[in-house]
Amino acid sequence: MKIVVLDGYTENPGDISWAPLEALGEVAVYDRTSYEESPLIAERIGDAEIAVTNKTPISKETIDKCSNLKAFAVLATGYNVIDYDYAKQKGIPVMNVPVYGTDNVSQFAVSLLMEICSHIGYHSDSVHAGEWANNADWCYWHYPLIEVSGKTAGIIGLGRIGVHTAKILNAMNVNVVAYDAFPSDAGHEVAEYVEIDELFACSDFIFLHCPLFPSTEGIINKENIEKMKDGVILINNSRGQLVVEKDLADALNTGKISGAAVDVVSSEPIKNDNVLLTAKNCIITPHISWATKEARERIMKTTAENIQSVIAGEPVNVVNK
Repeated sequence: MKIVVLDGYTENPGDISWAPLEALGEVAVYDRTSYEESPLIAERIGDAEIAVTNKTPISKETIDKCSNLKAFAVLATGYNVIDYDYAKQKGIPVMNVPVYGTDNVSQFAVSLLMEICSHIGYHSDSVHAGEWANNADWCYWHYPLIEVSGKTAGIIGLGRIGVHTAKILNAMNVNVVAYDAFPSDAGHEVAEYVEIDELFACSDFIFLHCPLFPSTEGIINKENIEKMKDGVILINNSRGQLVVEKDLADALNTGKISGAAVDVVSSEPIKNDNVLLTAKNCIITPHISWATKEARERIMKTTAENIQSVIAGEPVNVVNK
């Protein structure tokens, strides 16, 4: 089995092993190929039977040029970088990693909230810069410090990650309400389901944990922001396109939204002219909620199992059946 990994660096910058894949055949690993359609993609796949990708796009044209392909394996949950409908027409399964980072993404979401509420990084930097040593008082703070206990958090999207985030918030004495098109028993145990407008109106903190669908694209927009409490805090480590970034920036600059923390933006890597870069009280991290070593090891393990299933003739985790 000949396997090509098109963009392996973010999965494995050197701290884990490709051995689970190497045990299955001849493996060629490229750190990066292209985030745009390019002839190089098909050239690197060549006569490989399995193409492994994370964010390198696979188009109809690339599929047609690579006649030996038996399957695509995605080093992630999202698979829209592949023309999966056309791959289905060609009889090529597309396999993803459906579950690997629930705990990590929830941990990161709550960490983003706590950074806004406590400003730990900012104050640590100020101490290292000498401000405490030269301060007339025994303590100081430059931002309001917010107690989360007793507040209300609204979670849009109460799937696995949303439920786990709610559990953490419950333990912090935060009341949790949620909106989801498909309520679940697990969700009912940790949150009160409400309509979306009620969530906007009552939440002190809003977390986005929903998938990107036509119905959720741009759900944080000027109209919905107007329905929110003054001074609400927004957390997004789901998908950047859930937010109309110009509307969020305007709300931050006026104070309607007192703070936002995002791990994702509409176009990644972030562009230099992204309006959130100059918005007030906006924390931006580079799409790293998923990236603990433990989570990446789970991705590697599941990807190897996906490829093994193709060898066995019974592909699993197929998203384009």
